[in-house]
Amino acid sequence: MKTQFPVELKPDTLKKAEKLNIRAEDIEEQFIRGSGHGGQKVNKTASTVRLKHIPTGIEVKCQRHRERERNRMSGYKLLINKIEEIKLGKESEKAKKIHKLRKQKQRRSKRAKEKMLKLKKQRSDIKVSRKKIAPLVDSD
Repeated sequence: MKTQFPVELKPDTLKKAEKLNIRAEDIEEQFIRGSGHGGQKVNKTASTVRLKHIPTGIEVKCQRHRERERNRMSGYKLLINKIEEIKLGKESEKAKKIHKLRKQKQRRSKRAKEKMLKLKKQRSDIKVSRKKIAPLVDSD
């Protein structure tokens, strides 16, 4: 089942959409005027895209770029990733990346603590070696 999306998406995004059974016919597309920062141009043109996946009810709004087509591409990618995150949960790419980062940070903090304690010990040894030795007084 090869679904043709109205925008050109990267092959990995297309594979993800196919795996999740997302079809172009199930997506409702609407162009609306932007809002917020960006001057008058953003507020006059309908370059913001709003995409809604009808079967799941997931809705995405994209206003990252000035051009309608780039917003459209980003919106489709965002929608596919959001559907994946909701359908797959812990098995989604985003969840796996977050888990990997957390594990790395855990390891890093443990190593950092060991390194800090080692440096503290070295510093302590240096200070101990600097102490003046009291001269022995001969009591004859």
